[in-house]
Amino acid sequence: MAHLQESAVKQITEIVNRYKDEETPLMMILSDIQREYGYIPLEVQELVSSLTGVPVSEIYGVVTFYSFFSLTPKGKYVIGVCLGTACYVKGSQLVLDKFGELLGIKPGETTEDGLFTLDVLRCVGACAIAPAVSISGKVFPMVEVKQVEGIINQYRAKEA
Repeated sequence: MAHLQESAVKQITEIVNRYKDEETPLMMILSDIQREYGYIPLEVQELVSSLTGVPVSEIYGVVTFYSFFSLTPKGKYVIGVCLGTACYVKGSQLVLDKFGELLGIKPGETTEDGLFTLDVLRCVGACAIAPAVSISGKVFPMVEVKQVEGIINQYRAKEA
């Protein structure tokens, strides 16, 4: 906990206190922390443990089980490539591979500049527009390998 700034400790304590009357508050607490900071490192898990009495091992288990929680910071733009059945049979693996190649990262990794994180999704419910790619909430339908570079450039241009 020594690594956390005083302001972060205060804010996390406020989040925990928000749910003090809930019977099972852990998911709500972790969701709020993830939304606020973008990830939940071990130091934060230890603080939540000390404030709630929930063992760190249980908190770690929750954080690593659910894909929407992260142990490390994510990029400004999170690229999620769906590998659900409909997307996969329409070529989403090739789309994922192209994103990885052009960004120089593997799924679960973030570019050195902190701009992009590449994630694998397991069905986003967009089977009719397969293969689907989601970037920070925006869904791109029927993505082809030849479109990947243009999609990346579109987001890079926003930063210029």
